[in-house]
Amino acid sequence: MEYGTILFTNNPSCLYPTYIKAQAYLASGQATDAATEFQKIIDHAGMVWNCSTGALAHLGLARANTLESKKAKAQSRTPPCTRSKSIQKFLDLWKDADPGVSIFKTAKPNTQS
Repeated sequence: MEYGTILFTNNPSCLYPTYIKAQAYLASGQATDAATEFQKIIDHAGMVWNCSTGALAHLGLARANTLESKKAKAQSRTPPCTRSKSIQKFLDLWKDADPGVSIFKTAKPNTQS
């Protein structure tokens, strides 16, 4: 099911089930599980081709790592190594995107430090 296809889309192998599962983990605060799911999409780039889930997985991974770092800091632990390149990879993939796209607008401020 996880690597299944959805027949009514242009690209039947966008890994939507994996992406939705990752988003659910992220929304429920389960950063490690979300990062694992987003990484599955990134690792299977050949399956997602130019599907939006491929680029959005990089953004999701960056958000999951940020959440994980915040949790570690709140628990007075050493924060885990984050993949700061994930957000940059997303921005590189979407460099020609319309600047008005909401997901692009929400991602862009996260890169300014």
